[in-house]
Amino acid sequence: MTRTLKLMLCALVLCITASAQSLNGAGATFPNPIYQKWFTQFSSAHPGVQINYQSLGSGAGIHQLIAGTVDFGASDGPMTDEQIGQYKGKVLHIPTVLGAVVPAYNVPGVKGELKFTPEVLAGIFLGKITKWNDPAIAKINPGVKFPSDDIVVAHRSDGSGTSYIFTDYLSKVSPEWNSAVGKGTSVKWPVGLGGKGNEGVAGIVRQQPGALGYVELIYAVQNNITYGVVRNSSGNFVKASLESTTAAAAAAAAKMPSDYRVSITNPEGKNAYPIASFTWLLIPQQSKDAAKGKVLHDFLEWMLKDGQSQASSLTYAPLPKEVVQKLHATVSTIH
Repeated sequence: MTRTLKLMLCALVLCITASAQSLNGAGATFPNPIYQKWFTQFSSAHPGVQINYQSLGSGAGIHQLIAGTVDFGASDGPMTDEQIGQYKGKVLHIPTVLGAVVPAYNVPGVKGELKFTPEVLAGIFLGKITKWNDPAIAKINPGVKFPSDDIVVAHRSDGSGTSYIFTDYLSKVSPEWNSAVGKGTSVKWPVGLGGKGNEGVAGIVRQQPGALGYVELIYAVQNNITYGVVRNSSGNFVKASLESTTAAAAAAAAKMPSDYRVSITNPEGKNAYPIASFTWLLIPQQSKDAAKGKVLHDFLEWMLKDGQSQASSLTYAPLPKEVVQKLHATVSTIH
């Protein structure tokens, strides 16, 4: 091998090494399936780039971002003003997709699709409705023969954006829930068993006869868990789907605040599913490492252009076009 060729190979190795970037993120389990797909595809298309993501829950994602132990976070519940104030620098909330949270259940002898009202869901999670044959449940499900089994309530044990979405919804539809429990990534649950991650709650529901829990739609679908329809603010019972989740976001798109922190639970619209939400990547506007900042910028541009088309295959709704247009301007400020 000639000296010139050796020098060229060494220069190439140094160039590849210098351009290699490994980014670490952590947070929400809610969007984990699509994030894993996106990060893998983006890394494959960009040699030398590796984006690692740990599905630990929104609370952990926010905590690690503030502590500076990850390059980006992810959450289904927006950071509070207090949390944003604890971060050294400016953090941007970048909505990525929309998803729905569904009441998933395992009722012995009941195979059909059950209906739930806001009052029934609040009553169950407050511990006031404790049996599957309770008159309040039977009334909205005529013809269904319910067992007298106890309702085994399942909820998240970790700091969770899915919990934030569900408790945000309950706080809007139940004054008692709002005053007694409230909303948050972690709350003091009146009753129930805790499971870690959407996976943990899905596991409880699948394994415990009589169980009822809340999980992201894709986890119910992937685990073949039956889930119910929920009465919305227009009085219609609506099943979670791409169409009904998109309908929930329609009104919010025109009113999206400049920081993208918005709640779309219990929205207006006859076809809107009432327990839906955007999910956000939490991105430093200015990374400590400029090279990592460029990777984040490039990934987000890819996500807006190419990644959105993949959302529906994993039961997420893509961002409304109006939101995508606004995000391009926001993403351009990341470095």
